[in-house]
Amino acid sequence: MTEPPPIAVIIALGITQIIGYGTLYYSFSILAPDMSRDLGWPSEAVFGALSAALLIGGLMAPALGKWIDRFGAGRIMIAGSAIAAAALVACALAPGKISFVAALIGIEAASNLVQYGAAFALLVQIRPQAAQRSITYLTLIGGFASTIFWPITTMLHAEMSWQHVYLVFAGLNLVICLPIHAVLSQMHRNRARSGKASPARRAEGTLAASARRIGFVLMALSFSLQSLVSSAILVHMVPLLSGLGLGATAALVGTFFGPSQVLSRFTNMLFGVNLPPLKLAIIAATLMSSAVFLLIPTAPSIAGAIAFAVVFGLGNGLFSIVTGTLPLLLFGSDGYGKMQGRVMAARLIVSAVAPFALAYLIGSIGVVWSLALTSAAGVLAVLVLVAIGQLARNGSASDAAATQTSG
Repeated sequence: MTEPPPIAVIIALGITQIIGYGTLYYSFSILAPDMSRDLGWPSEAVFGALSAALLIGGLMAPALGKWIDRFGAGRIMIAGSAIAAAALVACALAPGKISFVAALIGIEAASNLVQYGAAFALLVQIRPQAAQRSITYLTLIGGFASTIFWPITTMLHAEMSWQHVYLVFAGLNLVICLPIHAVLSQMHRNRARSGKASPARRAEGTLAASARRIGFVLMALSFSLQSLVSSAILVHMVPLLSGLGLGATAALVGTFFGPSQVLSRFTNMLFGVNLPPLKLAIIAATLMSSAVFLLIPTAPSIAGAIAFAVVFGLGNGLFSIVTGTLPLLLFGSDGYGKMQGRVMAARLIVSAVAPFALAYLIGSIGVVWSLALTSAAGVLAVLVLVAIGQLARNGSASDAAATQTSG
């Protein structure tokens, strides 16, 4: 009998994901111009500091993944909420540039402890057999983070300085997220002590042991390529569309991206229950690559740009799901936190570099060729995922042959 997903846990985690992404990620672009002014830095330097923090956060991710397996994702998320609150306060009160950058590093470290990677691990630890559906449901809720926090941040910033906005956000992490994480952690520990969590509930991986090393390398490569496409395009979306001739309508076109993410996750939740994560990953990579390529022949058509934003949002929404479900399918629930940490490291490092790489390409070879190369990276991700599927099939065939021989 299939285990039902823990709905109450998913809803509680969904609240913390909205706050975590909203306060630690989506708010930055709105507050950055005033940060730049107060620090006496050009805006490029402020975003450069964020990229440096992302890189350091990526390097820390493998260690954080090991801690999740060792201490439990719930305890790590409690610590993450406390660190997030402290880092936001430190950023708001930073007396100079060095302390500001140090606080940004703290914010990125906290992000790794409280956002999807840790939340997925907690769902796996609580109910492994239902984790794939649980992750899908959680990403559906988390998809509203930008929709909720972009206007909230704008509204707060209209009434107060960016420092005070960060102090308010520190309070949200401390007063709402930390208690929720504490309750979920205690629930998991109580369940484990009561004996309700039996070894039979482990989720087994589909990759043969002999194929797991190369399988992990391929999976990390495909996720990194998709992160490159996602990060590069999202950071440059509005200026990219403006540069293609859409002018002031570029910002309006960009608003189609967020709802499309939620739509793809909702559609997958309703109709994709039996769709294997590997096929879903291939669909996500194909949609993202196709969306980028679509801009080349259609620009500066508004209809073409809207189609790009919608298709890209659909693909990116599914990509968030498969980063949690595909590792579980291929490698199982044992050591899930450590594996997520290693994959997250590669993704964060690529995500930090990608916007600068695309900006350099646009300046060197132009928008069209830059889009073509970005789309090609997405195509390569699709081919790598297909190779993973072939690896899994070969492993299954080898296991079957070995069973027949031994029999």
